[in-house]
Amino acid sequence: MQLNPIQLFDAESSTFTYILAAPGAVDAAIIDPVDRHFERDLAHLERLGLRLTHVFETHAHADHVTSAGRLRAHTGAKACAPSGCGIAPAEIQLQDGDRIGFADGEELAVIHTPGHTAGSMCYLWRGNLFSGDTLLIGGCGRTDFQGGSAGDLYDSVTGKLFTLDAATRVWPGHDYKGQSVSTIGWERAHNARLAGRERADFIALMAALDLPRPGLMDVAVPANRNLGLAHSV
Repeated sequence: MQLNPIQLFDAESSTFTYILAAPGAVDAAIIDPVDRHFERDLAHLERLGLRLTHVFETHAHADHVTSAGRLRAHTGAKACAPSGCGIAPAEIQLQDGDRIGFADGEELAVIHTPGHTAGSMCYLWRGNLFSGDTLLIGGCGRTDFQGGSAGDLYDSVTGKLFTLDAATRVWPGHDYKGQSVSTIGWERAHNARLAGRERADFIALMAALDLPRPGLMDVAVPANRNLGLAHSV
């Protein structure tokens, strides 16, 4: 049965955070929490009577600081991070194909999707794809830092994500246009950067973007490689 996650938003960085819990379950997981919303996220868990067991990161973010370390310290949850992102304090170093149980009968399937960063991961749960910065609604993440590669991102999306069932819901790591969810079928047919585009054309498109460097990058990336504990906002 397909379930929807609890989707939360940080307006400053346009970041989505997701809480995953099944009906009647006590244990829950969270994906990509943001440090400034530590109290908000704890309040959601308490209100719903949930116990946090796992904190998942899709990559080492460059535009916000994670609250993963603080949540782990407060709740006893396990920190789970992509093995290729240099997040050494996370006790679970995720590999492609891992299946991580976070509640009775509930698990996340781990999909390594390099491109935005070399270690980026997406997570699949009950027909829901948490695509991080790899696949956005109508777009994709940038590929010009942290070991990023436009060719790798194209291969990750077209070879791994676009092969999922068309009805799979896509829950992105960011949105800048007031959108919250899509589907694999829609993105396969309509994604402005990827749909119907050849690999070489996509690489050229990404090379021509000339995006500004993230303003928080020098603070966020080192902090996030320490689960956010080197910085608190």
